[in-house]
Amino acid sequence: MNNPDIQQLTDQELLQRFKADNNSEWIGVLFDRYALLLLGMCMKYLKNEEDARDAVQQIFLKVLSDINKHEIQFFRAWIYQVSKNYCLMQLRQHHMKYKEEITDRHGELAAEQEEKGTYQEKDLLLTNMEQALNLLNPEQKICVDLFYLQKKSYQEIADQTGFSLLQVKSYIQNGKRNLKLILEKQQRANKR
Repeated sequence: MNNPDIQQLTDQELLQRFKADNNSEWIGVLFDRYALLLLGMCMKYLKNEEDARDAVQQIFLKVLSDINKHEIQFFRAWIYQVSKNYCLMQLRQHHMKYKEEITDRHGELAAEQEEKGTYQEKDLLLTNMEQALNLLNPEQKICVDLFYLQKKSYQEIADQTGFSLLQVKSYIQNGKRNLKLILEKQQRANKR
């Protein structure tokens, strides 16, 4: 349809002919008129020539599928609006994808921070535990250390220390209670 007479037709006349015979070449002529304008506008929004060219192709397909759904008075203004909306939708989708990536990365960083915090808490707890152990009386310290840290039985502790079984049980029980009290006191002091 490179007929010079066709090029003389107004946008409105081309639209009327399309609506009369549904020949997409009428829309093609219209689209050719505005292709450079659309490409420039898409470049302005999308900032990438390849994306802009793809957008112009998608807009043409959208125009072909949507043109009969609308009563178009001014084709130039209508296609400009369709193109602008398409570009904004592309940017929104790109922004959402970017936000998802950022959110995913943020989640990973939060997990790393949480893990790091957990390690710091455990390290602090071990330090406090070590200090608390040193505050127990010598008998309780020895029995608690042998029972909990070296995994010795009551009998092994009695054999190794010379304490009676009753003494071993008493030192462990009292030592455990005193450790708990000392650690609670340290925690309250650390929160201040």
